[in-house]
Amino acid sequence: MSGTQYPKIYLYRRIVYAKLFIDAHFAERIDLNNIADEAFFSKYHFIRLFHSVYNKTPHQYLSFVRIEQAKALLRTEISVANACYAVGFESVTSFTGLFKRLAGQTPAAYQLAQRQRQAEIAKAPLKFIPNCFAEKKGWLQLPV
Repeated sequence: MSGTQYPKIYLYRRIVYAKLFIDAHFAERIDLNNIADEAFFSKYHFIRLFHSVYNKTPHQYLSFVRIEQAKALLRTEISVANACYAVGFESVTSFTGLFKRLAGQTPAAYQLAQRQRQAEIAKAPLKFIPNCFAEKKGWLQLPV
């Protein structure tokens, strides 16, 4: 490894540690200073490096992780408000607005759609399995 590659790998590793910090602590009250401190960068330098690696600012990535975790919670029987607080938001209104902007629908509509999908899967599970896979496993009844 040449001397010019080592610093780049070292910087990249520090950015990855910061991303892993976000992944592990998304539900807590963390801000840019906490995340940048985790990577040992000034916050402005950190934002530039993080964006160059992940094509999102740290705040955008934190919001993305929180919304993805909220989607997973909303697939269960948890209420929208409880999902909101469980992923680190402090306001249901701001959570709903961000969720709608990122997911294209409100959390309640997403939860309703997921419940309907689960009911359809329970009713006709083969409808949600690719035909080539079902045929290979012998799950399809071919007409005689």
